[in-house]
Amino acid sequence: MTQNVPDFSDLLAGARYSAVHLEMRDTYAGQDSGRFAEFQRTGIADLDPDSPFWTPWTSMIREAVGRGVAIRRARIVSEPVTDYVRYEHTLTVANVSIGEHVRWLPRSLASDIALPGNDFWLFDGRTVRFNHFTGTGAWADPRVEMREEPAVAKLCTDAFEAVWERGTDHEKYTV
Repeated sequence: MTQNVPDFSDLLAGARYSAVHLEMRDTYAGQDSGRFAEFQRTGIADLDPDSPFWTPWTSMIREAVGRGVAIRRARIVSEPVTDYVRYEHTLTVANVSIGEHVRWLPRSLASDIALPGNDFWLFDGRTVRFNHFTGTGAWADPRVEMREEPAVAKLCTDAFEAVWERGTDHEKYTV
């Protein structure tokens, strides 16, 4: 386990061919709470990838995609989905518009997949950045952990690819 974890932006900037993200939570406490509350009230979300809300993310993703890095995101979700996952599904239009590929997998279809205990990003099939969250979806302490052991990278690669294979493309998944 590495104590000093590089920033996500540095890991993405160093990726040569792939960055994959597996998300397995149904709630994200405290993240983007004002925008989420607005979505709950109005059904309106910021889908403009060039807006100030999105700009830091879109800059990183567009730069990586421009270098030829394939960015894929898979989400395992409980059904019926939570209100936050409904919001996240709405926002995903912006992720896709900047070059991410996103698939969704109902949790009931993931029962026989060996999954790591935490959400993660995997860079170039060898560097794993685990995100640690509490049961309510808030950041835990420590927030992140980086692992580079081949067995950990293989577990994450195999888990992601199994979820990806079973998942439904964002454009076809409805909530």
